[in-house]
Amino acid sequence: MLYRFCAYGFLKNQRYFEPFFMLALLAHDLSYFTIGLLVAFRSLTINLLEIPSGAIADGFGRRHAMIFSLASYILSFILFAWATKLWMLFAAMFLYGVGDAFRTGTHKAMIFEWLRQEDRLHERTRIYGITRGWSQFGSALSAILAAGFVLLTRDYRTVFVAATVPYLLNVVNLSGYPRDLDGLTQQDTKSSLRSVAGDLMRTLGQAWRKASMRRLMAESMAWEGTFNAIKDYLQLALLLLFTNQLIAVATDSQNRRQIAEASDLALPMESVDPGVVIAIAVTYTVLFLLSGFASRQAHRVQAWCGSEQMASSCLWIVNLSLYILLGIADLSSNQVLVVLALVILNILQNIWRPILITRFDNCSSAGQGATILSIESQSQRLATFFIAPIVGLAVDSSFRLDSAGHLWPIAMIGVTVCTAIMVTFRRNETD
Repeated sequence: MLYRFCAYGFLKNQRYFEPFFMLALLAHDLSYFTIGLLVAFRSLTINLLEIPSGAIADGFGRRHAMIFSLASYILSFILFAWATKLWMLFAAMFLYGVGDAFRTGTHKAMIFEWLRQEDRLHERTRIYGITRGWSQFGSALSAILAAGFVLLTRDYRTVFVAATVPYLLNVVNLSGYPRDLDGLTQQDTKSSLRSVAGDLMRTLGQAWRKASMRRLMAESMAWEGTFNAIKDYLQLALLLLFTNQLIAVATDSQNRRQIAEASDLALPMESVDPGVVIAIAVTYTVLFLLSGFASRQAHRVQAWCGSEQMASSCLWIVNLSLYILLGIADLSSNQVLVVLALVILNILQNIWRPILITRFDNCSSAGQGATILSIESQSQRLATFFIAPIVGLAVDSSFRLDSAGHLWPIAMIGVTVCTAIMVTFRRNETD
C-alpha cells in the first residue's frame, strides 16, 4: 500500500499550473487584491465544506470522497483553461475548493488507518514524510513539464488542460485501494446523514474541550493560514528578480500598458516571457526537490529535538527569523534574499507539516481521524480567508506608492503572527 500512497501523492502534485498560477491570473488583468479575493473565496468554499466532507468520508467511505474530489479538480482545471470572465474564475475556484475540501485530511486518515492495521503507528512521522516527499518529487517533475508546455504553446492555459491527465490516472489508482481503509464507522453501521451529523458534533465538542487540541488549531491557523496566503508571491519575487521591469508589473492594468508603451517594453503578464518561464521552472524544480528531501527528514528533526512539541517550538523560531529576513531584504531592495527567504519558508513548511499532522493524530481517535484533520484544515483556511485579501491590497498599495519594497506586507504579517503565537503559548506555559 505504501507504493499506492506514494503514487497518489506523486500524481496529485502533477499540477502543471502551480509554478505559474499567479502569472496566469495576472494575465487576466487582475489586481493583487482581486487575486486575494479569489484565494479567499476558495478558502470560504473549503470552510463551508471541510468538516462535513471529513465526516462524510468517515461515514460513507473515504475512497468515494477522494474520487469525488479528483473529479471536482478536473472540472476546475477545464474551467480555468477556458475562463474569459471573472465569474468563470470564481466558479473554477469554487470547484477547486470542493476538491480540496473532500481531499484534505481524508487521504492522511487512510494512511494512518493502514498504519493502525499494520501495527506501525510508531512510524507515523516517517511514513507521512515519505509520502509527502514523493508528492514534492512529483511537483519537481511537474515544474519541468509545465515549463515545456508553456514554452511550446506560449499559452498558460495549456498547463491546466495537461493537469487533467494525471488526475484521471489517480482515479484509477484510488479505485484499487482496499475497502477496509474506508473508515471504522462504515464497518460498524450503515451510514446515514443523521449519524454523520452526530459524529461531526461529537468530534467538534471533544476537540474544543481539549486544551491541547485548541492549541494545535491555533498553531495551524497561524502557520499554515499565513503560508497559504503568501506562497504564490514567490512567482512575483522571481519576476522582479529576473526582469528589470518592476514598474511594468504595477497593479493597475491600464498603467501597465501606458508605461510599457512609453518604454517600448512587452507586458510580462499578457505574454509568455521565455526567460521568466525558465527561471520560475528552475527555481520551483529545485524548491520541490529540496522540499521532498525536507519531508523525508521531518522525523529526524523530531528525534533531534526530543519530541514533536519541542520540534514545533524550534520551527517557530526559524519561521520568525525568515520573515524578519524577508522584510529587511525587501525594504533594502535585495531581491536575491527575498527569493531565498521565500524558498526556505516553502522548504520549512514541509518539515513542519508531518510533525503537525502527527501531533493531531496523537490527540484524535481512530474513527474520527478524517473529521479531526478536516477541522484542522478548516481552521487554517479561515485564517487564509482574512489574510489573503489584506496581503493583496497591501501589495497593490506598495506598487502605487512606488515604495522601496513590494513584498514587505508578507513579512509584516508573518512577524506579527509568529510573535503572537510564541508569546501567547510561552505565557501559558509559565502560568
